Amino acid sequence: MPEHNADLVILGGGSGGYACALRAAELGMSVVLIEKDKLGGTCLHYGCIPTKALLHAAEVADSAREGERIGVRSTFDGIDMAGVNSYKDGVIAKLYKGLQGLVKSRKITLVDGTGRFEGPNAVVVGDDRYVGKKVVLATGSYAKSLPGLDIGGRIVTSYEAIHLDEAPKRVVVLGGGVIGVEFASVFKSFGADVTIVEALPHLVPNEDEFASKALERAFRKRKITFKTGVKFTGAKQTDDAVTVSLESGEEIEADLLLVAIGRGPNTANAGYEEAGVTMERGFVLTDERLRTNLENVYALGDIVPGLQLAHRGFAQGIFLAEDLAGLNPPVLDEAGIPRVTYCEPEVASVGLTETQAKEKYGEIETLTYDLAGNGKSQILQTQGAIKLIKTGAKGTEGPVVGIHMVGARVGELIGEAQLVYNWDAQAEDVAALIHAHPTQNEAFGEAFLALAGKPLHSHS
Repeated sequence: MPEHNADLVILGGGSGGYACALRAAELGMSVVLIEKDKLGGTCLHYGCIPTKALLHAAEVADSAREGERIGVRSTFDGIDMAGVNSYKDGVIAKLYKGLQGLVKSRKITLVDGTGRFEGPNAVVVGDDRYVGKKVVLATGSYAKSLPGLDIGGRIVTSYEAIHLDEAPKRVVVLGGGVIGVEFASVFKSFGADVTIVEALPHLVPNEDEFASKALERAFRKRKITFKTGVKFTGAKQTDDAVTVSLESGEEIEADLLLVAIGRGPNTANAGYEEAGVTMERGFVLTDERLRTNLENVYALGDIVPGLQLAHRGFAQGIFLAEDLAGLNPPVLDEAGIPRVTYCEPEVASVGLTETQAKEKYGEIETLTYDLAGNGKSQILQTQGAIKLIKTGAKGTEGPVVGIHMVGARVGELIGEAQLVYNWDAQAEDVAALIHAHPTQNEAFGEAFLALAGKPLHSHS
């Protein structure tokens, strides 16, 4: 078997894998990057980018439909899925070409094929063996389903949902997490009747309850039906429809059932367990510096327990490359990773929820600033709020440890929010900064003015 040697061998070319490869090459390492599908992985080809393209198309559809409300004589005549897919695929193709050029320019050896890790330090692809002084496992995740629920026909995951030939008229979304509510938002904007089924008590259950309730109010206003605290028991499909059964005895007929119950670690048949990698429920266990139990073997991204976010994997890739180069970067704080759900309205957060903050710090103070007091929010005709959580009692000093936002485009505010959390900023620190008028970013500043005890456009 031909053997190829490199400083670093990376199994998986998604957000984490390619970021690690680019930074490692920049730091002078020889790098082999192995990817069985397409460079860029799920995020670029089947996840973040295509879904956000669909969400933008949905926003345009809503704008056309609602133009008359602001004096614009626009009309909504329907969705041309061929046109939507062409637009979406064009975005992906441009980014894919750019990424390929970057990898080539850094002289990274890109291997196209399915790799299998073999201890202590090699990945086998076909008849070739790639041996690294260090090996990084970065094989990503897959869309999960339920036992007995076969994907096919009118029962789809997010993968099939981004390739639909026509917009469905009736959709049931199984799962009210990030993926579920994003697709529910798209389908509603495209003209479908949408029902979300979520077993837990709230939509986006990992968010602060404030955000969950605000999103639920907004979805009711948009006439998106959701059933929370209800368990799914089965689905049957015909050529014409799919019927979803719930534990309550209710049945819902639809054109499409989207299974959006989360993502699982893509570690099966990759050789990890056989090589002696410590695992749990399919995930690879690492320490805070992403080291596995095997010497010189590391793991990152969705296969490591924690937030399954592309930018988490990306940041871990950079961290790991710098760590391997001896730069000793600081350990990543999972709570400091920004989180955005791109439905309409958007949900964005960083730091701790109120429950988590109380558990960690005991006494805390919270403040909620309604977007009704913000000029740009009124121009956009969005409703929502910004919730801040600080340590200590009211009137005492303490860093802001949680920021939670709901409203149109609030994902664009998460950049400043993560600085506030990650730099342990206090209310007075942010209140002293000038926020441009009229922007929604100004609402962010107003919330901190209120938390600092000097509210202007609020009644707190």
